[in-house]
Order: sequence, then C-alpha cells, then structure tokens
Amino acid sequence: MLPSSCDTFVALPPSSEGQRVIFGKNSDRPCDEVQEVVYFPARDHAPGEQVECTYIQIEQVAHTYAVVLSKPAWLWGAEMGANEHQVCIGNEAVWGRESADGDEALLGMDLVRLGLERADTAEKAVDVIAGLLEKYGQGGPCMEDQCGFSYHNSFLISDRKEAWLLETSGRHWAAERVEGGYRNISNQYGITTKIDKEHPEMREYARSKGWWDGKSEFNFATVYSFLTTARIESAGTRYCEGKSLLEKRNGHITAEAMMDILDKDSGINMEGMFLTTGSMVSVVPTDPALPGVHYFTATPDPERSVFKPFVFVENAHELKETTSPSFGPDDPVKKNPRFQSKPDRKHPLFVKHELIAGIIESYKDRGEKITQGLRQLEKETMTEMEKILQEGVRQPDLLVNLFNGSVQKELSVYSKA
Repeated sequence: MLPSSCDTFVALPPSSEGQRVIFGKNSDRPCDEVQEVVYFPARDHAPGEQVECTYIQIEQVAHTYAVVLSKPAWLWGAEMGANEHQVCIGNEAVWGRESADGDEALLGMDLVRLGLERADTAEKAVDVIAGLLEKYGQGGPCMEDQCGFSYHNSFLISDRKEAWLLETSGRHWAAERVEGGYRNISNQYGITTKIDKEHPEMREYARSKGWWDGKSEFNFATVYSFLTTARIESAGTRYCEGKSLLEKRNGHITAEAMMDILDKDSGINMEGMFLTTGSMVSVVPTDPALPGVHYFTATPDPERSVFKPFVFVENAHELKETTSPSFGPDDPVKKNPRFQSKPDRKHPLFVKHELIAGIIESYKDRGEKITQGLRQLEKETMTEMEKILQEGVRQPDLLVNLFNGSVQKELSVYSKA
C-alpha cells in the first residue's frame, strides 16, 4: 500500500490578503489512523532532563514554547502545528536516492514538534531541525504496523514575516527562504538551485556517491531525487495541481480560500486507503501586536468536518474532546517488538464524527442538512475570529476555552441529526 500525497501550502503578502500569512495542510495518513489535536503549555525544564520522542530519548532544552499540534495519536511528534510565536510547521514524506530504511531515530513528525517547541522564528526552526537531524538522524516506522514503512522528510515552515522550505535526505539537508508570494509542497523534492542554507557536507556527499559531477550547477532536487519513480510522478501531479490552485487565487488568498483548497478542490482532500485524517489552516498577521488564529478539524475529511479555532492565550485549557486515550508504558508502540496490537485510540469527537459521517454517506437529505449546519457554524466562527484578527485579544480569559467551545458547538450540530 503506497501513500498518496500530502499537501502543505503557505501564502505571504502580496499573494495573501490583508497583510497576513496563510498556512494550510491536509495530513494524508492511513484510513484507520486517528489524528488528535492537543495543546501543551510553555514549560521550563531541569538541567539534564531528557525528552522521550516516539522511539528515542534526546536531551531536553531549558525552555519549551507553548504548542498546538495535530498528530497521529500513536506517536509523540506531529504532522502539523503552531507555537505561541506564530511559527507554523507541516511536513511531507519524500523519497530519493538515499535509502530511507534505517535504525530507529527521530521521525520527521518528531522534528515538527521539536522545531515548534524550541524555535521562535521560522529560520530558527530550520536550524533546530537541521541540528537535531545531524545529531540524531531520522528513521523508524512511520505507520502503526509492522510493515516498516519509512521515509525522509521535507518541511514547510512559516512565521509572521517569511517561510522556509527544508528538505532532507538521511542526515543531509538543504533549505530555501521564501520571502513573499506562495509555496506548496507534496511528496517530492522541490529545492532546486536556490539554496540559502545547507548541510556543510551535502554537496561533497552527493559527489562521492556519483550523483553529482562537482562541476555542473548544483540542483538539490535533481541530485537527490530518483530519476523516475511512480511515487514522485504522482506527487508531481499533486504538486502542480496545488500550485495551480494557489495561482488562481494569487493576491486574494485568505483562510476561506485555503479551506476551499483543502476540502473541495481537485482531490486535495484525499479519500481511500490513505485519506485526509486531519486538516489545519492558520492565519498569522504580519503585525506582531495581533494574534494568530489556528484552525484544526481533528477529524477526517475536511468537507465533513469543522475548522475550529485556537488562539494562544495564558491559561488555555487542555483540549480534552480531541485528545486520544493514553496507554503509557503498556502502549504497544513502546514495547519491543513493536506494534503487536493496535488499541482503540479514538477521541470523543472522532467517535461522534464517525457516526455522523456514516449518516452523511447513507442518507442524502439528512446528510445535506448536517453539512449545511457544519458550514454555517464554520462561517459564524470565522466571522467572530475576524474581529480578533483585526482588533487583537482584549479579553484573553474569554478565549481560554475557545477550541473546546467550538467542539461543543460542532457536537450540537451532530445532536440535531
């Protein structure tokens, strides 16, 4: 079973409207995988403390930033998320000449979370991820089963002023700064000759492997990609389609436009054995005095889900309705050999959404009524968030339960079905 392409997008002025950065991603994962949305507040850590990632422990830093994450429930890292400094990161699987098979190390999804916890700008996130990659490497199964499915990673990272594309192959990497316009990534390498940061041995390694002659202009995608592969060809089609969707809206890209791209347009919303298990859209004003608003579905299929807002404020509440059960040291992921069983990881919202999705699929009239209710709720919520985006947070205490409140409103729509 080969995965279909994920898609991550970013639009900066002048491609976006209103001096805002718009970030979006559909996470396409195995159809039976649960994606949870969780919040972790900022924390100070003791000297010598370790952090347990999905497969390995690494050194903890003195302080980690508050983060909101959309993540497969079985692992430590995240597919996508944001932090209190309005840094947003999404990752994609990529394959190339370098084998992705190897010992357990950091997953690309671990690196997403670590970058968000440790970096207050997009460029610093590049440095954090690159440094951890060089020190610990990447590797290990990327699905909750014994198939050994693994891959390298690319990352799209944004903050209030710019975006960065970071692409990896083993411990080697290259990064490109994006200072305006739009950019999207799928499951293929996209950095060519514009390289703004790189692993110090990345070119020499390619030359030693016979991938580059050391004389011609260095093109990262050409050098490190397969010459031909069905995966890359499929991703290329998705990449071009995503780029076209951004181009059609160039100069007018808003949160609503990004949601339309993710949930309605041209197959970006995946279905099948690999489907869109979670979606994210972030709106980050370039003005540092204004808050960012980060929307997550926490459920599969954005067309049948609601984008619910999260705003970073002091004392934000735990996101209980979208947090999956914890199995601690008894989790089959933590035991060796791994993945001997698969526990039920469905969180409360997922359970209700699964029932409603079945109704939408089976009963046309009822399904249309439910979908209309979901879209109306989403529209009303975005209108409320627009005021915050324009005027700022005047009463933070009213937002500590914002995401949970939106979940309850979604459940209320379900209850009327």
